[in-house]
Amino acid sequence: MSLESVIEFFKVHAPDIIPVIRDESTATVAEAAQTLGVEEGQIAKTLAMKIGEERVLVVMAGTGRLDNRKTRDTFGSRPRMLSPEDVLALTSHPVGGVCPFGLPTSIRVCCDTSLKVWDEVWPAAGSVNSAVKLSPARLAELTGAEWIDIAKTSMD
Repeated sequence: MSLESVIEFFKVHAPDIIPVIRDESTATVAEAAQTLGVEEGQIAKTLAMKIGEERVLVVMAGTGRLDNRKTRDTFGSRPRMLSPEDVLALTSHPVGGVCPFGLPTSIRVCCDTSLKVWDEVWPAAGSVNSAVKLSPARLAELTGAEWIDIAKTSMD
């Protein structure tokens, strides 16, 4: 159902974007980059977190890592990663295919500034072998995301 909900999302909100489905896995950043022939940083990974009682999806560059101080400062408390079961229940997408598209309910989405390094990024599309290509700005626009800065950079 998950890939189908993403396909339906794009049919309605961005018919020019069609998910790419591969035989090979795109479940991890490394697998996705290899399968899609792009840099690991271009893979837009989606993290599902609980902050207090709120659930939040954070999309960041594939090479990004959470900076604990920046994350706490941004959200006001320490986030906890959701279990695979909770991620599936919240998003309808399995871990390895989690994305901010085609969600069953409204969820706060944040895009990390680490995505802005790239002209095009590749978030998953609801399954462990699918992705979509779009600009970071379009990703934020389509998902109603707010821009945040919580990733560690090579300079940090």
